[in-house]
Amino acid sequence: MIHGDCDPGFVSVKDAFAANFAERGEVGASVCVVFDGEVVVDLWGGWADEAETRPWDRDTMVDVYSAGKAVVSTLLLLEVERGTVRLEDRVADVWPEFASGGKEAVTIAQALSHRAAVPAIRATMNDDDLWQWDVMAAAVADTPAWWPVGTRHCYHTNTFGHLVGELVRRLSGHDVGDRWNSLMADLGADLWCGLPGEEQSRCADVIWAPPQGSGRIDPEGLEGDVLLNVLAHFNPPGYSSIGLVNTPQWRAARVPSTNGHGTARGLARFYQSLLEPDRLLSHDLLARATRPVSVGPCPILGEDVSFGLGFTPTTARRPLGPNPRSFGHFGTGGALGFADPDAKIAFGYVMNHVIPRWQSTRNRALIDAIYDGR
Repeated sequence: MIHGDCDPGFVSVKDAFAANFAERGEVGASVCVVFDGEVVVDLWGGWADEAETRPWDRDTMVDVYSAGKAVVSTLLLLEVERGTVRLEDRVADVWPEFASGGKEAVTIAQALSHRAAVPAIRATMNDDDLWQWDVMAAAVADTPAWWPVGTRHCYHTNTFGHLVGELVRRLSGHDVGDRWNSLMADLGADLWCGLPGEEQSRCADVIWAPPQGSGRIDPEGLEGDVLLNVLAHFNPPGYSSIGLVNTPQWRAARVPSTNGHGTARGLARFYQSLLEPDRLLSHDLLARATRPVSVGPCPILGEDVSFGLGFTPTTARRPLGPNPRSFGHFGTGGALGFADPDAKIAFGYVMNHVIPRWQSTRNRALIDAIYDGR
């Protein structure tokens, strides 16, 4: 079932990848490791559909979910790098309509570190709204802060893409999907937001385990963090991809927090680009973006978490190898891209069998295998 290339020094990764299929329920997946600028692992295997009629091949891509948050965040950080905006500037300085409902003082840094206080849209939305960028961005801007800005953080599981993406659009003058796809093309990274029709035949079907419902949950009578969680995930009903994920419309849409599509090779190439001196971000800005900026309990994730500026730093709960400067971003079900500047490692892993957690036994086994004997 396993295809591709693996350097003899990283054969433990190939063994762990094979064990994911034999022992951990993997259906289809790919993994890529870049070491000191060279691809040392490029493996794929399994099936691109639940019926096991389409083999997963070298260029199969899949929805990487929140692993894409690092890409849209980098687009905004590039605007910081260029001097078009500062991290200390207010979101409202770029997006005046955002200055309502107690959000007037939210900064660019707070938007990137999940402290903007709009993790869910309050107005009732439908899935037709999801395909209209201006409608979704306006709904985020019109939502009053869920709590006084600066008093807590909360993972903006879906609104993050429209919040950060609208800032990218206004600063760059380009649609966020176009900006994303152009940058990834320049890097040679097979990662997309808004997948063209001619590329969609490469997509694997996402298989939810257990199967998901319609995404339509009545919020009537709910309040507090329970209401927050329901609206964050299901307003619009398909905001988290439920009921939509394998459709052409979802794959073509711009939902950058949730529907980036790509290969493991694409994720690894993106993170390798971040490790190349001044290729994307300066050393100082990357260091600032990848260290803990906000630490504490999160009502969406249900535990203490650490956020950087669009990246997740390595933590004891979700370790990205043994080195303290590692950073990356997980996606629902276990998709993962990360970089370890000390070990000179860039990593990508994507799969289609989604267990609704970020960390899984599968990605953990692959990470551990990279460092086996090192």
